[in-house]
Amino acid sequence: MVEGVRPGGVPQGRLSAAEPGLWQRVVEQLDTAVTVLDPVGRIIAVNPAAERLLGRPAAAMYGQDLHDLCHRDPGGSRIPRERCPLLRALGERRSARGDDDRCLRGDGRLIPISWSATPLTDGGGSAAMAVLIVEAAADRPGRRERAERAGQAERAEQEERAARTSALEDLAERLTLVAEITDVLGQTLEVDEALARLGRLLVPRLADWAAVDLRVGPRQVHRVAVTGPEGRDARQEDWHGHLPPAGEAAHSPLVQVLNGGGPVLQDRADMDVPPDSPLAAVHSAFLGATGAASVITVPLGTGRQVTGALTLVRTDAARPFHSGDADVVSEIGRRVGPVIDNARRFGRQRAVAEAMQRNLLPPLPRHGRVQLAARYQPAPAGSQVGGDWYDAFTLRDSTLALVVGDVVGHDLTAAAGMAQLQGVLRSLVWDHTESTGAVVDRLDDAMHAITSVPMATLVLARLEGPDSGPWTLRWTSAGHPPPLLLTPDGNAQYLEAGQGLILGTHLHAGGHRPSAALALPPGSTLLLYTDGLIEAPGSDLDAGLGRLRRHALALVHEPLDTLCDQLSARMPPGSTDDIALLALRLPGPRTGSEP
Repeated sequence: MVEGVRPGGVPQGRLSAAEPGLWQRVVEQLDTAVTVLDPVGRIIAVNPAAERLLGRPAAAMYGQDLHDLCHRDPGGSRIPRERCPLLRALGERRSARGDDDRCLRGDGRLIPISWSATPLTDGGGSAAMAVLIVEAAADRPGRRERAERAGQAERAEQEERAARTSALEDLAERLTLVAEITDVLGQTLEVDEALARLGRLLVPRLADWAAVDLRVGPRQVHRVAVTGPEGRDARQEDWHGHLPPAGEAAHSPLVQVLNGGGPVLQDRADMDVPPDSPLAAVHSAFLGATGAASVITVPLGTGRQVTGALTLVRTDAARPFHSGDADVVSEIGRRVGPVIDNARRFGRQRAVAEAMQRNLLPPLPRHGRVQLAARYQPAPAGSQVGGDWYDAFTLRDSTLALVVGDVVGHDLTAAAGMAQLQGVLRSLVWDHTESTGAVVDRLDDAMHAITSVPMATLVLARLEGPDSGPWTLRWTSAGHPPPLLLTPDGNAQYLEAGQGLILGTHLHAGGHRPSAALALPPGSTLLLYTDGLIEAPGSDLDAGLGRLRRHALALVHEPLDTLCDQLSARMPPGSTDDIALLALRLPGPRTGSEP
């Protein structure tokens, strides 16, 4: 436990970045009183300097209202709460400062103070307020008289006070930045997106340039991200791609960090040292091209789990990095490393699931003059592959079976369950002439015994009729979105009949799913699809169905492959689900000149 900090006292939200290690390194070392208030003004954390200045042990201050406990006006009276600038700033979630107040110490002595308050934000709200308190020079023994006799000394003290106030504001910003990076990166499992977000958070708030190098093998390093000032496209520079091997004996900072060393802080003189390896030469050229005046290089990860290195560059010689910056950037590196590792593992699993799912989707059969087309589109990056599938095959009696389904889940298990369900359904449909509803009921009965699928939705349809027509569609839906029928005269109809419960509900004895039938006109197009084609964040199901209907009607006279491509491409951004689409088009009516 860190002395002066109550266990569990740090509030949730962005202030959670101030875990004991970072607090001890950054806050405890300040010879300046720092207190942290919750949103109503109660003390939830103090550092040792605050205990000394306020003359009170930490345990006696926790949970106390700072204003009531020790905040006083220049005359020593309690300030009315409605007139207190600190409480007003706390309520309005903004920064504030005061230079002519008094503090009531635990021993009853009043001391003049100046203070600065900075909110520690959590998204759009405020998790806490950090307050820096500095004893004013006028009440320190002998300084009042010296200050009156020497205006220069008073100005120096004011400058010191301003510097300490600035230190707290800078500290609060850094703690918030660490937590914000942790929060933002945790919202994506895509490596490129994570690194893009990292660059946007670091530049220009903390640095002018940021570069990320990742290990892609025992000796191979890849520079995967470079972020620079707005208006300068780093991708136009020759800075991305594979770098020379890191080597083991080289002593350059980047090589040492990649080999498990600690953070390195460099100034201009350090960067003038000739590079001692090909990797160091490439990195030195990058620093020269950016005009680096001060550089921090830290590992991504900890100990033996070093994923790569983060390099931050400042180009202003008057604003070099210091040891406090190194502590904060090191903390960022420790947090970014696991995020990158997790994203890489997720990417590998997602690639396996997607490849497995694509390989399990069957080729479409040739069925006379009937046209068939299908598309499978995996969920966008950041979402896992699900259990969506389509199937089409000719049955023993020469009718055509059509299936589109969706297994509950978004992982390898869902993809494997999809394959099991597909195989069982093919077996049940192949040589049975019973209704589609009865087949789906039989599948529901067998599902729990011979597959690992807990729940699923699907549409099973049969296209009956000779090659020249007429055609009849018979179908059953087990909790699935309705098929969409498009006719050459410009009509679009959702086939909402034949709706039954989803698979996995195990109907009671005597229950059954309905079947439906409809004569299909020549030249009509039938679309079977999964809900990824109609669902989008911020939009309800009716809106999605209406959008699909409009788009399909606009494309009804396009070739079937074009229609499928365009329907998938017109999905609004933000979709997080797979899409399976199966389209069927019947031949048009024969003309008198046709044989």
